[in-house]
Amino acid sequence: MVIAEIGTSHEGSIEKAKKLVDAASESGTDYIKFQWVYASEILHPKTGFVDLPTGKIPLYDRFKELECPPSFYKELLDYTHSKGKKFICSPFGLKSLEELLSIQPDAIKIASPELNHYKMLEALRDYRASQKEKIPVILSSGVSKMQDIEKALKITGTENVSLLHCITSYPAPEEEYNLKLITKYKKEFKIECGVSDHSLDPVLVPALSIACGGTIIEKHITLSRKTSGLDDPVALEPEQFGFMCHAVNQSLASINHYGADLGSKRIIEQISEQYGEERVKKVLGSGIKELAPSEKENYGRTNRSLHYMNDLKKGDVIKEGDIAILRTEKILTPGISPEYYDTLIGKTLTCDVSSGSGVMLSHF
Repeated sequence: MVIAEIGTSHEGSIEKAKKLVDAASESGTDYIKFQWVYASEILHPKTGFVDLPTGKIPLYDRFKELECPPSFYKELLDYTHSKGKKFICSPFGLKSLEELLSIQPDAIKIASPELNHYKMLEALRDYRASQKEKIPVILSSGVSKMQDIEKALKITGTENVSLLHCITSYPAPEEEYNLKLITKYKKEFKIECGVSDHSLDPVLVPALSIACGGTIIEKHITLSRKTSGLDDPVALEPEQFGFMCHAVNQSLASINHYGADLGSKRIIEQISEQYGEERVKKVLGSGIKELAPSEKENYGRTNRSLHYMNDLKKGDVIKEGDIAILRTEKILTPGISPEYYDTLIGKTLTCDVSSGSGVMLSHF
């Protein structure tokens, strides 16, 4: 299936969001995806700044601008369904997850930075355990190591769960994609796999992902790369997105006609004629899981860790609200893994700490 990732490209406008749904629908996508944003679930207010065409503003404030009420997403779900497409959305914490589940989406997408948001994964697991037919879940695996993927899948389980290979870099270099990992994941985890593609080319990574056994392709869509959405610079405009869907259909036709092995070989041959054998070889990679060069520096910063939400003194006892599971991002120092959250509630500090700083075991 193809997922058109609108994300927050609507910038809070229901009219623009519907135009994006129209464009995605006409391009030939199957799923249309959004992001349910609350800034406080993602970042600490002191996380740093982002450069925009209008100037430099706090990244936290930029996310605050993208917050929308549940009614906004419910209207988009209904509008997406009216187009004959399925609605999928990413939550970023317990509040957004609960509200998203209340409108009954067709699937839940866990974005790469939330792969280690264990409290959210556990809440989703508990919800699915109460369902007779489990809602589909798609996990994205950018800026992660093999043990991170294994730990997430241990929580969610594998029933009606899919996995997307991803590089958390904007844009992501095609030559770093290592798409043979899709084949490895399918064999190792015995689930459907695909790619979340942040590269700029509309064909190279999507087509080769099918040759590697991928069955899901997610790519950002925007009305224009020149608009100010956070992901617009790496998104495809509608004409490009339609071209990608056409290339995907051609690749699928090859698989269906010739079978998996011969069809994959023919896709690789055709893409090699267009892009060159050496480049295709690099995109396919080794199939060995490791952080891509473009995302190594982001490991621990883009994904989640524990941060203090208040200035606290030596001798203070940690209570709910004093620490949070956040992305570190720009200028703060990462804390320890979110798996320690419950362990630290009720523990006593042995030093003063400042709001925003990363939580360390040595502080206790």
